[in-house]
Amino acid sequence: MVYNKKQVLERYSLHLLRHLLVFIFAIEEINRKADILPNVTLGYTIYDSCILEHKAVQSALSILSGREEAVPNYSCEEKSKVVAFIGHLTSSSSLSIAEITGLYGYPQISYGAMDSIFSNKLQFPYFYRTVPDGKSQYEAIVLLLKHFGWSWVGIVRADDKTSEWAGMELYSHMVRNGICVAFQDVFNDDTRHCSFNKDLYKMHKISCDVIIILGSSDGLQIIQQMPIDDYKSRKVIIIPSLFITWQNMENDLLRRSLQITQHRRNIPGLKDYLLAVGPYKYPGILTHNIWYDYFDCCIILSLYASCRPCNETESLNNVDPSKYDVNNFRYTFSVYSAVYAVASALQDLFLSKCPGHFKSCISNQLFHLCEVNRYLKNINFTTPGGESVYFDHEGNSPASFDLLNMFVLNQTDKIKQVGYYQDKDGQFHINDSEIHWDPGFSQIPRSACSESCLPGYRKVPMEGQQQCCYYCIPCPEGEISNQTDMERCLKCPEDQWSNDRRDACILRPIEFLSYGDTLGISLLAIAGLFCIFTAVILGIFITYKNTAIVKANNRNLSFILLLSLILSFLCLLFFIGRPTRISCLLRQVAFGIIFTIAVSAVLAKTVTVVLAFSATKPDRTLRRWLWRHVSSFLLIICSSIEVVICVFWLSLSPPFPDYNTEVEVGKIILQCNEGSVIAFYMVLGYMGFLAVLSFIIAFLARKLPDVFNEAQYITFSMLVFCSVWISFIPAYLSTKGKYMVAVEVFTISASSAGLLGCIFIPKCYIILLRPELNMKGNLVIQRKTKDLN
Repeated sequence: MVYNKKQVLERYSLHLLRHLLVFIFAIEEINRKADILPNVTLGYTIYDSCILEHKAVQSALSILSGREEAVPNYSCEEKSKVVAFIGHLTSSSSLSIAEITGLYGYPQISYGAMDSIFSNKLQFPYFYRTVPDGKSQYEAIVLLLKHFGWSWVGIVRADDKTSEWAGMELYSHMVRNGICVAFQDVFNDDTRHCSFNKDLYKMHKISCDVIIILGSSDGLQIIQQMPIDDYKSRKVIIIPSLFITWQNMENDLLRRSLQITQHRRNIPGLKDYLLAVGPYKYPGILTHNIWYDYFDCCIILSLYASCRPCNETESLNNVDPSKYDVNNFRYTFSVYSAVYAVASALQDLFLSKCPGHFKSCISNQLFHLCEVNRYLKNINFTTPGGESVYFDHEGNSPASFDLLNMFVLNQTDKIKQVGYYQDKDGQFHINDSEIHWDPGFSQIPRSACSESCLPGYRKVPMEGQQQCCYYCIPCPEGEISNQTDMERCLKCPEDQWSNDRRDACILRPIEFLSYGDTLGISLLAIAGLFCIFTAVILGIFITYKNTAIVKANNRNLSFILLLSLILSFLCLLFFIGRPTRISCLLRQVAFGIIFTIAVSAVLAKTVTVVLAFSATKPDRTLRRWLWRHVSSFLLIICSSIEVVICVFWLSLSPPFPDYNTEVEVGKIILQCNEGSVIAFYMVLGYMGFLAVLSFIIAFLARKLPDVFNEAQYITFSMLVFCSVWISFIPAYLSTKGKYMVAVEVFTISASSAGLLGCIFIPKCYIILLRPELNMKGNLVIQRKTKDLN
């Protein structure tokens, strides 16, 4: 609906008329009371400032001078004493008045200056207001936006200084709380301009479903200037404005909108008073032209001996109650409480100066104006309607707002309270189910530059855009986001890992080479078969221990070698299964010592063969060297060195079970930490040294003439042994987790099987399949090694 100038001013004047009448109502109510300011009559003088700052200053000077023509620094009034100023409705006029009243020490109480732009210019304790500071409005707005998750908001404001400052303050509050301004429309009379380039402005306006309207004295006119086609199907939030009354505007933009307004208060008797009063009740103060004149009242309170009586000649009952709103005492209460605040301060002042003789305080001038301020800032009283009134340390009333929802029901505009805010708890309590949204929204409206990032994703800001515009990317492995719109992913604890959706941490599976794995079972079966096979060969050698081939190759060393090979296969049990402290201590040490014994036995057998053939020459020195226990001595010496290395390893830095979360993604590898890597490689290196030494000696003795010369077999066995362990090093270093253990188990099995196959299989072949070769009695090697057995 489009309003003409006359309709707008009519509704505006009715709204301000109520403020004027409630001021008079409060004065008369106090004058009738016997418990507050007895024998003292409050008087008043009313001036119209017409929303002009210079006229507000002129009116204040006129009151101070006591005459229409202001005389600065002079008071021509003899009958009354001015003690306080009540007004103005707007912040700009309030500031203009405060600059005058503050110089003379008069207290001023504004009932509508909520804009925080003037907070640092209004001097407390000379300036008070019965409305909250504007900052509390912005805090309530931000809480409302955060409650519904609205982070992409447009601002429409008037083109004046107050609205500009309000927009800056609101913008600052929004940015601090992660809310972005999609666009700003500034209206000046019949024109409009935006704060963004046109293309970006249009794009942002389309994506924005929430608009905040800012306005001071032009609040009503802004809504009339807003083109409905540009803003329809949008959620509108209106910052508290004394000039916007929904009951007076049938505007499509306001329907199903929200308004944060002052908390509704109770003023007993005011409704009947407003409906009964007429324009001729107070001749000289209210005229018939008040219904159609565009005016703003600056109300100045004075003390008079009496008030002039007036007769009621016309009633307001024939005014539409929906337009006049005699049940909605929100901003009206600010005027009412301002009058009571001055009266309460005077009451406390008179009680302290001249209890029981209040008139003498006035006539004898027993108080100074600055004393009124001292009592005014400490007031704390309850109005007849049970409402508590007091000022904070900056002279502001505590913040208390209602959230109203306007909607259409049965073709009738309705207003319903759907929430409230109080600065005591700092929370906005909202009943979502009671709100009637625009029909274009199937659910609670959502206004955001980008779609919400679901759990499992995080926000990445768009380059060159505001912080509310972002992309959504999945969290990396090992990190999660369990809420929407998270800016960074959370790292899972050490023993946990992210699930496939990256929205929860789950326990990592613990992995090791177990008996239940196919790999573990396979390696265990291979080790078991070789162990049995070795035991069978040992049994064959024991059975045929007195045969030529067994005796010719030093049967004691053969028995020791076969036993050490059996133990080598058995020690693989320490490598398979859940690593424990005992198994980690024993696995490498047992393998190192047992395998060193096996290699030492091979070395002793090789040296024995060489010495046996060298002893055929007539050299007494060698004969003395070839004594009976040379092989045992060599075996003990070589094995003892390995034992010493293992003892130092266990003493200084022993192996221990360790949980490794970095080896394999999403798993915990339970493994044996070798403790000292240097000691580990010393154990392997020493065995490698013995193997190479055996290989060299056996290689040099491989062509000695004899049927039972095993030097060539030892050469092949050491070649296999060295090849396997040389391949082990890169394979071991390139694998991870349980496969490292599997590589070592396989290497031990393969090298042991190489020794077993290359040294003993040919002999078992002769013993079992070629017994005629085992019966020769003219073997040189047999005679030369007889003493060694």
